[in-house]
Amino acid sequence: MTETVVVTGAAGGVGEAVARAFADEGATVVLGGRNRDAVETFAEDIGAEWMRADARDEYDAERLMETASRAGEESGVDVVVPCAAVYHGSAGETPLGEESYSAFDDTVRTNVRGVFAAVREALPHMDESGRAILPTGGVAREAKQGFGAYAVSKAAVEGVARQFAADCEQAVGCVDPGTVDTDLHGMGGRDPEDVGGLFTWAASVPEELDGDVLGLKAWKQATR
Repeated sequence: MTETVVVTGAAGGVGEAVARAFADEGATVVLGGRNRDAVETFAEDIGAEWMRADARDEYDAERLMETASRAGEESGVDVVVPCAAVYHGSAGETPLGEESYSAFDDTVRTNVRGVFAAVREALPHMDESGRAILPTGGVAREAKQGFGAYAVSKAAVEGVARQFAADCEQAVGCVDPGTVDTDLHGMGGRDPEDVGGLFTWAASVPEELDGDVLGLKAWKQATR
């Protein structure tokens, strides 16, 4: 694989696993994240390029995509995976009616606006074969008590994916890896490294990805 892949929120959790999976397949990987030291250390580990970038800042997103467009053997960006996300509070213990305005605002700004900015700024550097893979979760489609603004943000991300898919020629869709054991929510689940392949597979089937949500079942059926 000689593609250029940009991953935000790449200093841990799903973002790190996704970046490693693409790097293992030979992609030119460009990482973005708020924690400069963590991103730099991980980039050195997998041989990736990196930039300190805050998902909430569209100017950081613009600079990240411009940097990525010059990183590979050919100019441009082939795949973007915006993994940067926040959860304020303890998972399952943040009912929407008790969310502070500041927590709600930052959740939406990071988890939704950040995804929008990453895709929007990547598109000018993509040709028609470009792909944007947006992480989502079951709470986006089936409300569960206590997931508050986080669940709202994931539902909105799926809306962002569908609208981009309708409005642009690149393939834009969501990937649902199920519950993954990360510091974001602390609920346990699958090892992040066990789902990295779901994202590389999704990048290889743009006709299935486009405007849809791809999950573990589809991946396992397709790759068994």
